[in-house]
Amino acid sequence: MKKKIVKFTVPILISLCIMPFTFLETNKAFAFSNQVIQQGAVGDDVIELQSRLQYLGFYNKKIDGVFGWSTYWALRNFQYEFGLPIDGLAGTDTKAKLVKASKYNKQFVKEQINKGNKFTHYGGVDQKKQSAPQPKTPAAKEPAAKAPAAKAPAKPANPKPAAPNQEAPKATPNKPTAANTPGGFSSNEIQLMANAVYGEARGEPYTGQVAVAAVILNRVNSASFPNTVSGVIFEPGAFTAVADGQIWLTPNEQAKKAVLDAMNGIDPTGEALYYFNPATATSKWIWSRPQIKRIGKHIFCE
Repeated sequence: MKKKIVKFTVPILISLCIMPFTFLETNKAFAFSNQVIQQGAVGDDVIELQSRLQYLGFYNKKIDGVFGWSTYWALRNFQYEFGLPIDGLAGTDTKAKLVKASKYNKQFVKEQINKGNKFTHYGGVDQKKQSAPQPKTPAAKEPAAKAPAAKAPAKPANPKPAAPNQEAPKATPNKPTAANTPGGFSSNEIQLMANAVYGEARGEPYTGQVAVAAVILNRVNSASFPNTVSGVIFEPGAFTAVADGQIWLTPNEQAKKAVLDAMNGIDPTGEALYYFNPATATSKWIWSRPQIKRIGKHIFCE
């Protein structure tokens, strides 16, 4: 009887020992292959690399599976911002960091490539909005076609000065939109900043959300920080929302509006470069920064 028990027990124990390794291998297969990805490479690994870099805002060119110069420099920037060796090679450590920091929907990306759609930004926005950015451009032309309709009120009105006054307010609503990218900012940067503002300050008053967006832009313009939006946001240890993953929450319209206001020059902080919540701050260093003002729960500093 004991021999029978041993015969059944041993295979079970062996199976239990093997299962974790099998699971790890299966899980590992979902992210890249084992080869080092370098300039000149082509194929699925490069498509995933470009998609993940674009998800994080480092790569804004076509996802085509060809490792060219645009992919090379995007990868180097990613390595710089995440504290990795800057060699332009996607080795084990770089791929592991990419997998941890981004998401990749292989089926979705492949479907869009096969349909001939060009990505404006993979990740951070609803996939329905990502799948066909080109049809949106004709829609943007429709308001221009409606411009003659604005002249209709001018016909019955005898005083001609009234017509120009009415047209001016109608032109302004078109300016604060992501499509117009105020100040030359890309739609990627607007979306990424909206994510950051929502993750960092969604419980703050609207002015406090504009203030957080302004701090990001102030850092971009400062020689002490990276000179890109993605570089500032993903600088190691810079923002709590990046560290705890809240930056990937879907931002609301208020967060996007706050970003646009900041990009259009509104800075309620007085050119602050730092901010912190005194109720939760654990760093002694941040208290040494000259304080400018308090907005909501945050203190903004030079």
